[in-house]
Amino acid sequence: MTSQWEPITVLAAKVQAGEAKAVDLVERALTTIQKKQEFDVVIALAAQRARERATEIDAKVAAGESVGRLAGVPFIAKDNFLTFGSETTAASNILKGFEAPYQATAIERLEAEGAVCVAKANLDAFAHGSSTENSDFMVTKNPHNKTKVPGGSSGGSAAAVILDMAPFALGTDTGGSIRLPAAFCGAVGLKPTYGLVSRSGVVAMASSTDVIGPLTRTVEDTAAVLDVIAGRDELDSTTIDRDKNPYVDLGGHVAGKKVGVIKEYMTDGLDKEVKKQVEVAIDKLRAAGAEVTEVSLPSLSLALACYYIIMPAEVSSNLSRYDGQRYGFSHPDAKSLDDSYNWSRSEGFGKEAKRRIMIGTYVLSSGYYDAYYNKAQKLRTKLINELNDAFKKVDFLIGPTAPSTAFAIGANVKDPLQMYLTDIMTVGANLTGIPAISIPAGMVQNMPVGLQLMAPQRRDRALLELALGTEKILG
Repeated sequence: MTSQWEPITVLAAKVQAGEAKAVDLVERALTTIQKKQEFDVVIALAAQRARERATEIDAKVAAGESVGRLAGVPFIAKDNFLTFGSETTAASNILKGFEAPYQATAIERLEAEGAVCVAKANLDAFAHGSSTENSDFMVTKNPHNKTKVPGGSSGGSAAAVILDMAPFALGTDTGGSIRLPAAFCGAVGLKPTYGLVSRSGVVAMASSTDVIGPLTRTVEDTAAVLDVIAGRDELDSTTIDRDKNPYVDLGGHVAGKKVGVIKEYMTDGLDKEVKKQVEVAIDKLRAAGAEVTEVSLPSLSLALACYYIIMPAEVSSNLSRYDGQRYGFSHPDAKSLDDSYNWSRSEGFGKEAKRRIMIGTYVLSSGYYDAYYNKAQKLRTKLINELNDAFKKVDFLIGPTAPSTAFAIGANVKDPLQMYLTDIMTVGANLTGIPAISIPAGMVQNMPVGLQLMAPQRRDRALLELALGTEKILG
């Protein structure tokens, strides 16, 4: 394996001081991507643009000009972020060949601080999945074992970081799509508070739960990226104000913090070995001075069912724009408008996208709206109220990120319900809009285990504080 990258702030400081060249960092990233092609992580390279930007940064340093907080640091974007220098496909045939007319706000903010996008990472098409097996182009392999999945939908982003293709990657999290790959690959994955990072220029999945966040090797690197991409954006009306203090100002103390272990996550459905690792981590937190108690959220057991009604409804609405008329794949043999709609969508969309469109259209249809969608939204409100009550007693919540370690490629492909169950411990944070982070918590049979920490809305910096302290304790 390639040697690990130094911390993001160290790399940037070296470039700023002229002790390292941005062009060398970019070449290192591109070389590593090339060497590790067998993991099927990258959909497209942005090599030419990356080299040009790195050359510009080095020229500015030589001229004594300012180059930004992330000067010369290479990164990889999930391929549902609009970027220049390569196609944006969302891993779907329906967008093959699409070149973005503008860039996502998160990409623009990173580039303004000198970061360099070198490639686009594989994902489940349109971010629909938990294993990165639903990509129309390739199946990404887990960095620890090529026969296992990397998690999804940001599986390419998580794998890229652990394979040292770049110091950090961007992902999206609609129901666990950053945290699950982080857990399966052994990375740190943050889902910020809903609205903290602009969604402008990111291919929409379910707009009321979509969140953008970083995947890195350490909590400090995660904080460095969040500090650049967080905050209001006039192009996304759902964005919220960032913390007044920088997200990189972290003490990392856990003593005195009130932490609630989620009772519903520590049941028989949890793999016994994973449960042991999580319990060891909780014991270490307790020994370090955290006040640990058990917390019950009775509606949490229904969160997955709730999510798989609301999310497909929003998917159905968002994917209606891919009609073969304005952009994306348009069937060349269509002789009428109806044919164009039918043939373009039937060939362009994969099985999982079709499944979610059909479920979503059904739950929104006349006669079923009240029976399904309306009830799911009421349950969502109940879940928010339960969480608010829990956060009156504790500062943070803790539990496993996933019920097991990474499963074998192909194991759940023919059983969509089993695949959906992979999200059972992550969807709650998306439905309620709270920040959540997955950090590595040991190994089971040579595969990583993820520990999930959650905080109330807008308490992202406090969550990073606890995560940093926990990371130090776990070593």
